[in-house]
Amino acid sequence: MKKSSSKNEWLETAYRAQKERKPRYESISFRPQPALVTPEDIAGFSYNEKLGYPGEFPFTRGVQPSMYRGRWWTMRQFAGFGSPEDTNARFKYLLEHGQMGLSTAFDMPSLMGYDPDHALSKGEVGREGVSVATIDDMDRLFDGIALDQVSTSMTINCSATIALAMYFAIAKKRNITLDKVGGTIQNDILKEFIAQKEWISPPEPSVKLNCDVIEFCAQEAPRFHPVSISGYHIREAGATAVQE
Repeated sequence: MKKSSSKNEWLETAYRAQKERKPRYESISFRPQPALVTPEDIAGFSYNEKLGYPGEFPFTRGVQPSMYRGRWWTMRQFAGFGSPEDTNARFKYLLEHGQMGLSTAFDMPSLMGYDPDHALSKGEVGREGVSVATIDDMDRLFDGIALDQVSTSMTINCSATIALAMYFAIAKKRNITLDKVGGTIQNDILKEFIAQKEWISPPEPSVKLNCDVIEFCAQEAPRFHPVSISGYHIREAGATAVQE
């Protein structure tokens, strides 16, 4: 068989000789998938502008210059159950066994902003996450854990503002300035309206609260990530890859 000298020649000869199984192939975003991609398809592509180097804009190849060779990503097990003391013991166990950060699972009353003694909280307190209703609960949850050394992730949305305020308050109580506190709070309320359905207020005031958290962290707690967009949930609810 003659060796093809270009993509078009290959398509017209070698490829055409074998019929495809179906008339159209497409990605999960419903975009047509070509039979073959070659350097011809990226003629004029600017490496520096579109791809760049690791640790440099546009960060396509990662935010750290040496990536995992120089710094591991933060590894943390999602954890939370029972009382603040129960989860505190679990947090310390995980840290003692090599975990690099914490990931907090709250119970349903905490996620929805209900007190543990509310009628709607019956049977749910501490069931699928830790119960945190007061600043004292938050203090006991992180007792003996250095908030300026351990990065904490909190998966909470409609009541994220309250949870983060309590977390920052106990940091200040321990004489830790907020610029030294690192972590992430999910704070993705639009995902709740679209998919998970854990929301309290209507969209407009909810988004306003989310933006207030982002603004506060940008000014006062630059090491704390004030939002973590969670595309997984809306994808499971039917969103396309583009919408995600």
